[in-house]
Amino acid sequence: MKPLRDSVCRIGRRVGPWSDLVREVGASADPAVQSPSPASRPRRGFTLIEVLVSLAIFALAAVVLSVAYLNILGSYRTLGAEQQLEEHWKLLRTVVLSEAEKEKVEEGGRVGLPDGRTLTWKALIEPTDIADLFRLTIEADAPGGNGTETWQRTQTIYLLRPAWSEPGERDRLREQTRQRMAQEERL
Repeated sequence: MKPLRDSVCRIGRRVGPWSDLVREVGASADPAVQSPSPASRPRRGFTLIEVLVSLAIFALAAVVLSVAYLNILGSYRTLGAEQQLEEHWKLLRTVVLSEAEKEKVEEGGRVGLPDGRTLTWKALIEPTDIADLFRLTIEADAPGGNGTETWQRTQTIYLLRPAWSEPGERDRLREQTRQRMAQEERL
């Protein structure tokens, strides 16, 4: 068997069984026609480290955005619950303030809420040093619904209610107020 050897054709190129392989790889057998070195050739892609760094940055950004989105959803849920509690409190305050009789307000009571729960409330009425002015302290408890905890709230309101005053006490307080005003005028 004859060994495979390259032969040189007239134009100076090697011809033989290895010449096709050399042509496919892109290297020229002619030393004068050399392909550029890998360092001088323009890069055509990313290195493995660049790809891994970009994936890590993308993963970190995805985690941060996910956490921010979940925080926003939680804030909306909390805000909605707080608004609902405020609406319940306004309803209770309207019920209590619309009651004209002092004894019924002091008894307290229950108010049905739109979401089906029942709000229990009690009130403490205290006279002030001014005639017909009362300090009303309202305390309310509502059971939690849909996994929320029970809420309690207390508020103090000053009310001008002449119907709640006793005539003798009213006259005494008015006289004290007149004396106080006269004393302030002298100063």
